[in-house]
Amino acid sequence: MQILVLNAGSSSLKFAVYDGGRDGLVLQMTGAVSGLPDRPQFRVTGVDGAILAEADWPQAAGGLADALACALDWLAGEGGVSAPAAIGHRIVHGGLAFRAPVRLDDETLHRLEALSPLAPLHQPFNLAAVRAARDRFPNAAQVGCFDTAFHAAQPRLARLYALPRHLTDEGVLAYGFHGLSYDFIAGALRERFGPTCGGRVIVAHLGSGVSLCALAEGQSLATTMGFSALDGPPMATRSGALDPGVLLYLMEAKGMSSSDLTDLLYRRSGLLGVSGESGDVRVLQASGRPEAREALDLFVYRLSREIGGLAAVLGGVDRLVFTAGVGENAAEIRAGVLKACAWLGAELDAEANLAGAETITTPASRLQALVLPTDEQIVIARAARALLQGA
Repeated sequence: MQILVLNAGSSSLKFAVYDGGRDGLVLQMTGAVSGLPDRPQFRVTGVDGAILAEADWPQAAGGLADALACALDWLAGEGGVSAPAAIGHRIVHGGLAFRAPVRLDDETLHRLEALSPLAPLHQPFNLAAVRAARDRFPNAAQVGCFDTAFHAAQPRLARLYALPRHLTDEGVLAYGFHGLSYDFIAGALRERFGPTCGGRVIVAHLGSGVSLCALAEGQSLATTMGFSALDGPPMATRSGALDPGVLLYLMEAKGMSSSDLTDLLYRRSGLLGVSGESGDVRVLQASGRPEAREALDLFVYRLSREIGGLAAVLGGVDRLVFTAGVGENAAEIRAGVLKACAWLGAELDAEANLAGAETITTPASRLQALVLPTDEQIVIARAARALLQGA
């Protein structure tokens, strides 16, 4: 029984293929089409790290639709995925209604489309992948897994905005995102520490999108993203938290429209906006420009401020987990954050941090800092397999 996982975005398409037989899930391959739409590149890797396929893909230069068509054709042909039993999809926003994985039918897709304005950089592309996969593999069960679902049981106060109640009742609430990643990390902590999942934990998901989450015994109590994926620390190209008065000023004094603001806040701000150079931490670290240094310093400062707020929610912190691309690979960022967390008892082990060790604080440190790789795709595959078994 093969299970295919698709994670579609505006500039990339990621996939994974699992054997979902009686003994559990076994990864067969992972792949991606990156560089959309300008310079599409295709790469597939086996479980041993061997490259199974790699090429420039000018045929996918039309954007996600072309990339989906090419990738699904490759999977059905050379990839040997001719009849998957299920296809699991990352869906960023589940709104109030979708708090667990579901089968995706026409009615469900219609309801999810209505949430696209809440996640304009993600939701339309997620749903486009569902439709393409359904057309290519009509007999496969299509399963949606939601980034918002992990946070759905947060205390009401953690989700409320100080707005008129009728807006709250209509769904203007803090939803939180990156839930699939937090779900995986919570599971990894449960395996390591038992039912307490490491106690009071702050997880820093640092990728092109950035958020932090306060976990108490593996459950989400608060997170930095809210109604949309714009809140919290600055990100690669997203602004992060912003005084709403700035938006009023830009509309009234600068004549910016809602589409102008969407482009500004999602695509031209964050590390890219501050540096004027790039949203990629690696590029900024290699740059000698003071603007690049300021962008990195602001990133660390804002991360540290958010950790302080989440520590207050938890009533103290036992562990801080770094995950995702920047969190797993940027030792300089981790070191800066832990230096700012000295008041929480953090004592950095500089050698372990530079070496990419799992534990990067000293034995004497009251706050244990861990670097744990995340795996959203296995969370999706597990959910798809569970729905099939429950059918």
